[in-house]
Amino acid sequence: MIKQAIIPLAGLGTRLLPLTSVFAKELLPMNGKPGVEYILDECIDAGIKEVVFIISNKKKIIKKYFYNDNFFKKIIKKKRDKRLIDEYKKIKRYKKMIKFVYQNKPLGTGDAVYKTKRFIKDNFFLMLLPDDLIIKKNCSKAMISIHKKKKCSVMASMKVQRKTVNRWGIYMKKNNIDKKNFFIRDVIEKPNTKDAPSNNAVIGRYILPKKIFKILKNQKKGKGGEIHITDAIRTLIKQKNKFIGHNFDGKYLDCGTMHGYIKSSLEIAKS
Repeated sequence: MIKQAIIPLAGLGTRLLPLTSVFAKELLPMNGKPGVEYILDECIDAGIKEVVFIISNKKKIIKKYFYNDNFFKKIIKKKRDKRLIDEYKKIKRYKKMIKFVYQNKPLGTGDAVYKTKRFIKDNFFLMLLPDDLIIKKNCSKAMISIHKKKKCSVMASMKVQRKTVNRWGIYMKKNNIDKKNFFIRDVIEKPNTKDAPSNNAVIGRYILPKKIFKILKNQKKGKGGEIHITDAIRTLIKQKNKFIGHNFDGKYLDCGTMHGYIKSSLEIAKS
């Protein structure tokens, strides 16, 4: 059973400047609730018991958000506001399940994942990318259900327009399992339209094997001088480890750009 999740939060959020010049993008509110709480609620609903946040010294505000007890206690003592009391109880529940590790140099998602190595106990764990919100249906829960049946890694997939494939990691399919799931032969990062093996794009939900840490330990830097999780996944696939692509039922929201953040806020308010 998947009981642990990791969430990389060390990125500076430059696509959301100027807001992120003083504030962590993951704490920006959407319909009155910080973005990171939607991700945490997805984890809890999927049965996750422990979440590892990967932050940097520049993102310590995220840790403070969950450890601001004295502030809440003083305000609650004065006001006895039920809404504040409920919010503080919720934050305390989150805090019990969160651990923090630091990635102070921006060396890529692969490096961020490797930083969590000492915390991961089981053979598989969940990773969620906070810029990718999936609402209405719990994608992580569905992926964990597939993992239980097939005992292998699972990655979220979404069909995108053919003309946009150069913006995404794209799956090369091996064969279909059913209407929603397929075995992955390879993952091609941002292919041109002509060469793309499909229009199934990688979305930020992954069930990964603990053995990926051995790959990441010796992983060479890739594009942009960063260590990419995709490169490590490709190595595992070449080593005959099974990976399933899951076309999820929920609605995908991209919160990583200013336009996407505004659009996501409106979508969540409607749902």
